[in-house]
Amino acid sequence: MRMTKPWIFDAILKAAGLMAVGAMLTAGPARADWVPAFKGNDTGGIIAYSLAQTADARQLAVDHCASYGKVVKFLAVDAQYGGYLSFSCRWVPYGSAQHPLRTLY
Repeated sequence: MRMTKPWIFDAILKAAGLMAVGAMLTAGPARADWVPAFKGNDTGGIIAYSLAQTADARQLAVDHCASYGKVVKFLAVDAQYGGYLSFSCRWVPYGSAQHPLRTLY
């Protein structure tokens, strides 16, 4: 009966494992994360600059903030390909008798 060296089996298993992990990493999709053109929550949001050129970005932001009972304040515009308009949703200022309006059409 011939005995084989146990370290050979360990080396073969390690090599097979590394090849399997390498194959899984190279076979996976290589893509960037996708971000929607309009995204926000109760504190504010962003509107893609490409959407702002084709739609009324101010009205989108006003409707979004009004759904939370707040008013909109625009913060910044990155006017380039892939850029965004950022806005925050603020509470109605003290002393103001007006309430946020929500347009339905």
